[in-house]
Amino acid sequence: MNSEPSWDFYRSFLTVLQHGSLSAAARELGLTQPTIGRHVDALELAIGAELFTRSPNGLLPTDAALALKPYAETLAATTAALLRTASSQRERVAGTIRISASEVIAVEVLPAILGPLQDAHPELQIELSASDAIEDLVNREADIAVRMAEPQQDALVVRRIGDIPLGFHAHRRYLERYGIPQSVADLANHRLIGFDRQTAYVRLVMKRYPVPDGIKFAYRTDSNLAQLAAIRAGVGIGLCQIGLARENPDLVHLLADAFNIPLGTWVAMHESLKSSPRCRVTFDTLVNGLQDYYRHSTRTG
Repeated sequence: MNSEPSWDFYRSFLTVLQHGSLSAAARELGLTQPTIGRHVDALELAIGAELFTRSPNGLLPTDAALALKPYAETLAATTAALLRTASSQRERVAGTIRISASEVIAVEVLPAILGPLQDAHPELQIELSASDAIEDLVNREADIAVRMAEPQQDALVVRRIGDIPLGFHAHRRYLERYGIPQSVADLANHRLIGFDRQTAYVRLVMKRYPVPDGIKFAYRTDSNLAQLAAIRAGVGIGLCQIGLARENPDLVHLLADAFNIPLGTWVAMHESLKSSPRCRVTFDTLVNGLQDYYRHSTRTG
């Protein structure tokens, strides 16, 4: 053999062998007839033997061609398997993905969404950052973020989930002891659960929904998760997501007609991650799961 022939030469040779003519092989491979002819000529030159003879019925294989046939078929099968494997690796949902979400969403909502995702893709590893701090997606502090503030950075893929409603809630045990407030002003006579410092979001809420005079927080913490735990424990009255409160029949939604805060929710990732199977599948799963949670939170009755 003068030089090692290209696989393209063997593929063209095998296709001519299977179809009996240069023109039929060209149609099968999507090439021109002269290109197929050049491939066959180059392979004949490389092996030093004629591969086909012309006849009224088309091109007939020589003994050399028939001897090469099983090896060309093996090459074709191996190449097809190689391409399938390479394709499956491109589409394989595997590896580590880092998700950033607020404490409450990360602890109370996402496990029910991410558990089935890992059941479907066992090689997917999840890092969940449960924090109310906003991690930078552009600088890849996280791959995907569930945000309660609209993402402002460029180069992001963003899906808006909707306004998840917040409302005042209390445990029945607390209400049996201290009564049910009939107005926002009545909250001044109750033990309220709230923040120990004013974050940007707290200031926005207080500006939109001014707190009446005389209302103070008797139980203060800077953690949304700790506030939720206090509401569930019957400590007092506090704000929490209506969808979460519905999961506990002992939590009562108070002043529903007078007070309701919309919590805007978005899912975002850097646009460069769209081609990553693990990121694309995780992003879509989060969007679908959070939309289901949003519908549950906003249903009536």
